Amino acid sequence: MKILDLALKGMVAFMLVAGSAGTQAAGSPATSDAVIAIDVLLQPDQAMVAKANAVNASLRGNYPGGYSLDATHAPHVTLLQRFVRAEDLDTVESAVKKVIDAERPAGLQLNATGLVYAMSAGVAVTLIEVERTPDLVRLQQKVADALAPLSVSGGTAAAFIDTAPGADIVPYVETFVPKQSGANYFPHITAGVATEAFVKDLKAQPFDAVSFHPAGVAIYQMGNFGTASKKLKEWELKR
Repeated sequence: MKILDLALKGMVAFMLVAGSAGTQAAGSPATSDAVIAIDVLLQPDQAMVAKANAVNASLRGNYPGGYSLDATHAPHVTLLQRFVRAEDLDTVESAVKKVIDAERPAGLQLNATGLVYAMSAGVAVTLIEVERTPDLVRLQQKVADALAPLSVSGGTAAAFIDTAPGADIVPYVETFVPKQSGANYFPHITAGVATEAFVKDLKAQPFDAVSFHPAGVAIYQMGNFGTASKKLKEWELKR
């Protein structure tokens, strides 16, 4: 429970602050020294995507002001969030590809086990918990180690899409390593937001566990609610 409590505390501190803020222009950074916020993630297979969409639809039925899971809010299991320089993206991609080739994550057996939530700004941020397995933790650490030399500090809201200055997402990404990685890694899929009473009822209902495999690995530029908003690179996985 300690890992879960720490992860939720860190996550919800930024998600809704970022979500209530104004919009920055999307698009690729214009200068060679631009810093962007990236999410290196696992793309779930169709069985898990269907489950995430079903939970999201339930949440939006209660709280229409939430968001849908779509191309700019892709359902995913985060491996790493970091600030990197835009000019280093090719090197970042090469480093991630080396980990994929060595670890072969297509064979990972992942299990979605239930719902958890935490309150922020009066609404319940709802997550689908993914079982923390030794293989998944090892993959997460390998990605973190591979990108450590390429990670930079000092990112701002300009590193994100649709995130206003001052949003708490900035220090969250700045400290993802070590606060959300390694021994503190909490794998999950963010499903959306709703009222606490509704999510409590939803959480109390039987949860049909889903076993799934990664269908791909991708790098996204992060956006509003800490979402995977702009796909920068994708590797399809074959079992």
